[in-house]
Amino acid sequence: MRRNPAVRWNKKLMSFADLQLSETLLRAVTDAGYVNPTPIQEQAIPVVLMGRDILGCAQTGTGKTASFTLPMIDILAAGRAKARMPRSLILEPTRELAAQVADNFDTYGKHHKLAKALIIGGESMADQIKVLERGADVLIATPGRLLDVFDRGRLLLNDVRILVIDEADRMLDMGFIPDVERIVSLVSRMRQTLLFSATMPPAIRKLADAFLSNPKEITVAPPSTPAETVTQGLIVVAHGGMGGLKEKREALRRLIEGEEVRNALIFCNRKRDVGVVHRSLTRHGYDVGLLHGDLAQSQRTDVLDRFKAGDLRLLVCSDVAARGLDISDMSHVFNFDVPTSPEDYVHRIGRTGRAGRSGRAFTIAVPEDGKYVALIEKLIGKTIPRINVDTVEVAELEEDDRAARRRRGGRGRPVEGRAGGGRGRGRGGDRGVVRDERPAHADRTQPIRPHADRSASGEEFRAGNPGDQTKPREDYRPRREHRPEADPERPLQRADRPQHIEGPDAAAQRPPSAGSRRQRGPARPPREVDTPVVGMGDHVPAFLLRDVPLRKKA
Repeated sequence: MRRNPAVRWNKKLMSFADLQLSETLLRAVTDAGYVNPTPIQEQAIPVVLMGRDILGCAQTGTGKTASFTLPMIDILAAGRAKARMPRSLILEPTRELAAQVADNFDTYGKHHKLAKALIIGGESMADQIKVLERGADVLIATPGRLLDVFDRGRLLLNDVRILVIDEADRMLDMGFIPDVERIVSLVSRMRQTLLFSATMPPAIRKLADAFLSNPKEITVAPPSTPAETVTQGLIVVAHGGMGGLKEKREALRRLIEGEEVRNALIFCNRKRDVGVVHRSLTRHGYDVGLLHGDLAQSQRTDVLDRFKAGDLRLLVCSDVAARGLDISDMSHVFNFDVPTSPEDYVHRIGRTGRAGRSGRAFTIAVPEDGKYVALIEKLIGKTIPRINVDTVEVAELEEDDRAARRRRGGRGRPVEGRAGGGRGRGRGGDRGVVRDERPAHADRTQPIRPHADRSASGEEFRAGNPGDQTKPREDYRPRREHRPEADPERPLQRADRPQHIEGPDAAAQRPPSAGSRRQRGPARPPREVDTPVVGMGDHVPAFLLRDVPLRKKA
């Protein structure tokens, strides 16, 4: 009886040799230390070698990069690139991820003579164009810099046969989809398109329908789920001053001291907070670096190299590092801020627990982050365990956003003890319009007493507490009485001026301007229409009376 090959495949782990890769490529993979492919690699590599389009969805850290770089090297091994006409194109959302893919091509293609070009921002465009003019089999680029080079006429895309759109959901978040659509329109229709994404929102599904032709859909894990090897935790600190930054920094230091941190990423939502946390950890003696999008590319590369080499144990970063940092032995991830997008939470904690290793991820929240935590727990399908840290006061999450705004004194929400309810001016602020001028302890059944008349004597206008109308205000000065009668010693007031006069005699009846700086003379009499225009009169200049000698004809 013949044995079912599927049963035998399940009992035996598949190796890279079973994926129909060339011997030269297998030797490079073995030199890199890889033996068994990941599930996404098992399913994607044979399909790419067949020439079909792929829609791949797998959680971060599962080896999506090797699933398209390995078969591309075998396909591009036969052929030669032309000047300024790359044979394949890989689009990446960030510079770091593009540089990582370029490193993978150097690792896996070291026994092949394939030319590679890396086109990213922050580096010299002239040097990148020189590489393109020599010919590139593989072009790895970010959308913005790629279009800049194309618009300068230094790049042609009509010879691209393999197009890879990597981290498509991140492209969507960063606003690169219009650029990607334009790039796809410039590439030849006779191409193979590979689209990979860690999540599959409806917008990415719609793009896949537009870009791909009869694709093979490969999903190796539920969309937007973190790896099971990552231990998660959530601490909710009591809200204090400056949005809870001080309490959150204290909780972060306690977490670092209580964990056996080998290396860790610390994510912040804003670049300003990246600098704040970095300075705080530096003052407390931690070897820490920072990384965000406003740094120059040379600085970003230097910080990443030092972090990978182990010179820096901690790296405070924005979401620019949530994709593209492939450090297989990352021990911890700390979310200093709860991400506003639940997908970003999956990508952040996906930097640890990669390639089957265990990792730990902790998130620090304040009570008003309850809405975002609820979205994250709904996405991942489970509740994040709550933890406590010594010397840090914990609190409960506020699920109602309106209650959180009232507690913080948000705009438009009155707070007990404050007139406007907010910190700003104008609407809802301290200096805004107060609808009810009675004090908080006043009897609401009594009518509001109108303001007293501010008469000339000032005796009826009282000062002091709102309920005390017995003491006259000593520094009260009555307003000037309106004097409609004419007084030559008093400047003309606006109320004294006559009403607007219409008609031909309006100019004659209108009084002179009170703000005139000088007295005008008598008005000139109107000139008659039939009066002849007077020129120089009887006076004739002398130069007009001189004789001019006539020239004699030759």
